[in-house]
Amino acid sequence: MIKPQADLTAEIIAGRRLEYEEAVRLAHESTSDELCRMAGELRLHFHGRDFDTCSIMNARSGRCPEDCKWCSQSKFHETNIKVYPLVGAAEAVAMAGHNAAKGVRRFSLVTSGRAMTDAEIEKVCEIFSAIRGECSMRLCASMGLLTKPQLQKLFECGVMRYHCNLETAPSYFPELCSTHTVADKIRTIHWAQEVGMEVCSGGIIGMGETLEQRIELAVTLRELGVKSIPVNVLNPIKGTLLENALPLADDDVLRSFAMFRIICPDAHIRFAGGRLLVKHLERRLLHSGVSASIVGDMLTTSGAAIDSDKEMFTEEGFWL
Repeated sequence: MIKPQADLTAEIIAGRRLEYEEAVRLAHESTSDELCRMAGELRLHFHGRDFDTCSIMNARSGRCPEDCKWCSQSKFHETNIKVYPLVGAAEAVAMAGHNAAKGVRRFSLVTSGRAMTDAEIEKVCEIFSAIRGECSMRLCASMGLLTKPQLQKLFECGVMRYHCNLETAPSYFPELCSTHTVADKIRTIHWAQEVGMEVCSGGIIGMGETLEQRIELAVTLRELGVKSIPVNVLNPIKGTLLENALPLADDDVLRSFAMFRIICPDAHIRFAGGRLLVKHLERRLLHSGVSASIVGDMLTTSGAAIDSDKEMFTEEGFWL
């Protein structure tokens, strides 16, 4: 039997971390209410009432050579997304400035594709330098499986955090993608950390994985030292191989978010894509471990309006 939750919460606060088997047992032996309450207590201890916000810009869209089953930007899927090359500096600066004026803390450029060429990295660095000249936001990037020298260049031009989602449990990833591996992603994460960057890495729930595999993902992220974990809820997109995926039950969503917090107690657990599918749960999730959010549009799907997000976060007692 698992320990009483009050005792377990105290031990986690004192520094103990749950191993995979113990986390699975906790998830199965507890109600969702119990898990959410425990996650909320841990969130308040490790982050207080502070709430971290970030925004992303889809800076290059479509024609991705990877075959990720969920992704509308893959060249293997027939979807209706816009396809365009790398955006210009003026457009990126305008987007960053808009978000900065709204009080958003971080801004990230996100590009489709497996990686970037060295010439493209040079252009991206020029864009980031232009943003730094106009805005005081913390800069992030999500540009695929970059080399260590490329990551070094991004770091030197002011990018402090690199985003590279594991997407799902290592044991399940081969079922969803064949053109790259979790090992490829982990190598990129290590390189980003080695050049001095923080790492943002999370995944998507609702792609056919089990609760045990979501726990496996959370444990893997903790072992990698990830401190920002975006949790996306799959928004099935017509034309992808997961277009007919069934939505998760509310209880599954609540348990999943709570377990990410319990397993990774000092990380930011971040609202990400698919929020419109769980809008009716958002306020409860804010008290069940969530301590951060992407705001604005979510790449190829619609996000939530920044002003209404800020209103909700403050109404629930959090500080922006």
